[in-house]
Formats: sequence, C-alpha cells, structure tokens
Amino acid sequence: MTLKVSPLVSPLVRAIRRVDTAWQRLLRPDVRQVVFDARTAMEYGMMAPVVRRLGADSRVLCSLMSSGAPDQVATIFRDAPAGIPILSPRGALTRHFDAYVAADLIWASLPRGTWRVQMFHGVAGKWHRVYDRPDTSMRHWDRLFFINRRRMENYIASGAIDRGSPAIRLVGMPKSDCLLDGNLSRDAVLEEAGLDPRRPTILYAPTWSRFSSLNAMGEDIVRGLVAAGYTVLVKLHENSLDPAYFCSGGVDWIARLTPVLPLGRGVLVRSSDASPWLVAADVLITDHSSIGFEYLLLDRPVVRIAMPQLIAGTDIGAEYVRLMGDVSTTVETPSAAVTAVTQSLADPRRLSDARRSLAAELFLNPGAATACAVQELYTLMELDGPPPAEAAYRAAAVGSRTRSFAQ
Repeated sequence: MTLKVSPLVSPLVRAIRRVDTAWQRLLRPDVRQVVFDARTAMEYGMMAPVVRRLGADSRVLCSLMSSGAPDQVATIFRDAPAGIPILSPRGALTRHFDAYVAADLIWASLPRGTWRVQMFHGVAGKWHRVYDRPDTSMRHWDRLFFINRRRMENYIASGAIDRGSPAIRLVGMPKSDCLLDGNLSRDAVLEEAGLDPRRPTILYAPTWSRFSSLNAMGEDIVRGLVAAGYTVLVKLHENSLDPAYFCSGGVDWIARLTPVLPLGRGVLVRSSDASPWLVAADVLITDHSSIGFEYLLLDRPVVRIAMPQLIAGTDIGAEYVRLMGDVSTTVETPSAAVTAVTQSLADPRRLSDARRSLAAELFLNPGAATACAVQELYTLMELDGPPPAEAAYRAAAVGSRTRSFAQ
C-alpha cells in the first residue's frame, strides 16, 4: 500500500495560503469549512458522529468527498445527513477548507491548503506495518486523533512521529460512543428489524479477506446457529459483498446466505454501521476484526474462530492476536462455534474482567470521543464551540433522522 504524502511546499506557497486564510477570516470571521474524505462507507462511518455534531453548528459548513472512489459516493455516503454537499475531487480543488478529515491514509489534493486531520479506522492491528507500526513518516498530518495510547506508542517506536509531536491527540473512537451513550436499545433494534428480543441473538461478523472465516466456513456457521434455534444476525464487510472483489472468493454472499436465514429469525445486515447490531447481540462470533474489539465495550461474550492464514495474510500484529485470544473463546470449526455460543450464554460473565480491562485500554474517552474530536477541531480551526445545550439538541435531532437499522 502506497501512502500519499504531502509534497514539499515552498515558502511562497505557504505565504499565499496564509493570505488566503486571512482573507477568508475577514470575509466570514465566524464560519469554517470542513471536508470529510472517505473511500468506503465504513470509513465514513468512523467520521459520521463528528459530521453530525459539526452539522449542528450553523457556523460550520461540512462537505463530503471521495478522492479514492468518486464514482461510489452514493453508496459511501448513503447514511449521511440530507443536505450535506458531496463534492467531486475536481470540485474541491478550488475550494478553501479550514480542515480536511480522513479515516484512512488517503490524501486529496487541495491546492489552497488546509489543516490535515487523521482519525484512523479500527483497532484490530491488521496490516500492522501500514496502520499500527508504519515504516513511513506520518509527519505530514497536522493532527493524529489516536484511538488509544498503544497505537500512539507504536507510531513513536516505529519512528513515524516524534514523542511530543504537536500533531498527537488522544481522542478515542467517536463511532463507538453510541454503544455507551444510551441512544441504542437492544430490544428496540431487534423489534424494528422484526425480530423477537426474547430469543438469544447471535451476531456473526467476519472480517474481509479471502482468508476469512466467511470463505472457509461462514455458511456452515450460519446454518449451525439457525439449527440451534438462535436469532442470527450476519454483518459482512462491504468488501465481502461484491462478488467481483477478490476477498469475496467470487461468491455472491447475499444470494448465498439470504435463503439460510429464516424470516423472523435472521437478518443479513446491509447497513454500513454495525453499532446497532452489536448492541442487539448477546454473543459475537468473529475471526479477527475491529468489530470484535469494539464489542468489548458492551462486556458480552466473544467467540473467535482461529484462522492462521488470515493472521499471516493480512499482516496482523502478534500482540493483537494475543489480545483477542485473551478475551474470547477460541474455536476452529462451525460445530465448536455453536457449542461455544451455548456455553457463553450459560456463563456470560466468564472473561468479563479481561474484556473490561482491554476495552479500557483500547478505547479512550468511551462515550465521549465525539465531543473530544469536535473540540479538537474547533481549537484547530480557531473557532469557539457552540453553546452546549444547543449543540446537544441539534445533534440529537440530526442523529434521529439519519440513524437506520435497515437491512
């Protein structure tokens, strides 16, 4: 994977950009413009709570763009609040932005300059030498919103950034705030999906990769859970949903799994945000994914399917393999996965202390990461935050219109 790094900027260009920014401040002293760049709906989902919160402030003008997949914007931003403009990369070239925000290592060309903010996506340690211990410099980013100290220390140890860098900010994961803030209810999510909340509910959420458990045994896992009488939720990564994409194994998983899930007892989740379904599930089955770690915030049992080829094929750091193993029940076959689910439901407090401890380490500011990220952006853009009561009211109103549990 090749990173797009900032080109060298001459003193003349920097001076012109400073004049441009000063002129924009003079024209509209209390207005700031922020653009969010995403290649996938998952990346947008990482930033979505920040978009909604900023969108509640009339002084902040948010825009969306996909510099990497401009022909896919309808899919990428399908869950975005109505009314937020979606720009083409060409259309963004001439615009002035006070901040550029991304949740992956992408770099849109913005000749007029801006503050560059990296929010990251996921905490699973996949593609270790790219995302967790990069062997290239990250000094071209103006702010790095770290989800936890572990990754920050890994960046420092790898030489990607310097200890004490002004870019470092310990923020947390805004996407996971909704797991803890009380806005999602297990029973409400299930009832809205037409499912009985009295029945034990299992979520199967494999990672995307041709080495994942989905390709190796996914259909058998789902069939086994259905046969055992559980309500079954299946949340696949969007990259697994495209039969033409190499990691899908050439399988149309929607066509393959839909007939296996009985009406009223199963859902193949099509929404990009897994959060409501994490809240709905009593047990999670995964192989190795960020979702597996996010689920720890709910302190519920995790069943891990051991996939050695996945660990090697996606360059997952050994420390993360160990961490997931310490907080989950590890199995190797579909029948063992179903047995582990039954045992987990019978003793859901097993491994609770380990889950809670690791969740506290991996997710800073749990339930308040969005507020932290937004405040950091206000400070970066030299804008006072909105009145707290007004912001909370308007953000809640926007969120209620945009949150979807659609299949």
